[in-house]
Amino acid sequence: MASRHLSLAFAESATAGRLAYEYSRVPDSGTILKGGLVCYDARVKEEVLGVPVDMIRQYSPESAEVTGALAERLQLFMKPDITVAVTGLITPGGSETASKPVGTIFIHILMGNVSKAVREVFSGSPEQRVLKTADRVAELILNML
Repeated sequence: MASRHLSLAFAESATAGRLAYEYSRVPDSGTILKGGLVCYDARVKEEVLGVPVDMIRQYSPESAEVTGALAERLQLFMKPDITVAVTGLITPGGSETASKPVGTIFIHILMGNVSKAVREVFSGSPEQRVLKTADRVAELILNML
């Protein structure tokens, strides 16, 4: 990304800032990473990034629709070349259902005119789920470059 002069920003709910942290540790991070916003609570999604309350109520804070809206709104706010948004259910207590169990992660990446939305279900401990999400995001970005 650095050799292509591409910047990156994150809107993180489920991963709670871990993605931005991981990208801050790479060589040339100062030229790549624009920043990140941890929007773990639905009110941050609503009040800071402007995701409509009705959308969150209809689909839940952990949904493909809300994740896409987070990516779109963060892109307008930070203006990176690559925008990544992540929501999901790392631990019990969110909007889990039989069709959306704990471990379900929604990723939405915007790069130029390309939009990539992915739903994954990861097993393991909460830490393992976060690390698997980070690996999947990196894989998706590499495939989009």
